[in-house]
Amino acid sequence: MQEETDVFASIDRFSPIKTERLVLRESEARDRVTVIELNASPEVGTYLGGPRPRAELERMVPEVPGRRPGFFVVELDGATIGTIQLDPQDPERPGNRREAGETELGYLFLPEAWGRGYATEACAAALDWFAGSLPGEPVVLYTQTANARSMRLAAKLGFTELERFEVYGAEQWFGVWSSVTPPA
Repeated sequence: MQEETDVFASIDRFSPIKTERLVLRESEARDRVTVIELNASPEVGTYLGGPRPRAELERMVPEVPGRRPGFFVVELDGATIGTIQLDPQDPERPGNRREAGETELGYLFLPEAWGRGYATEACAAALDWFAGSLPGEPVVLYTQTANARSMRLAAKLGFTELERFEVYGAEQWFGVWSSVTPPA
């Protein structure tokens, strides 16, 4: 796990966030199975470099995965359907654009939850939480341009494209979101 940067130093634990249909909450031991499934899924891993080996995940995923500020488990009717991460950008990542913002939005949802607006609803709630915790701090998002679902999600959430670039043999999209509206 990466060390938290100063951006996250002031954030403590959070109360569950309730949306119209979902609950975003801290991770618990019962979420380990779903975190492993998300990372082992060929469908989920399509634009993330592929699935990770289940045996490796079983060894590496802690008993309570993602126990840190900015890691949200997404529940629908009491069942875990995904995770959202607001994490410090990895300085070792190829194509890193750290100057645009320290915090990166990531999300993983089980395939059976796709196409129902859950990612939009959950990510919007997580971004609202972040804006309330760290007003004015921008959030960045990387996705492959071939990932039409993520491209639509970025637009719905209000991310602004900063650039496109080639890495990992594919065109990448890079955008930024801020709770502060720039002057017209």
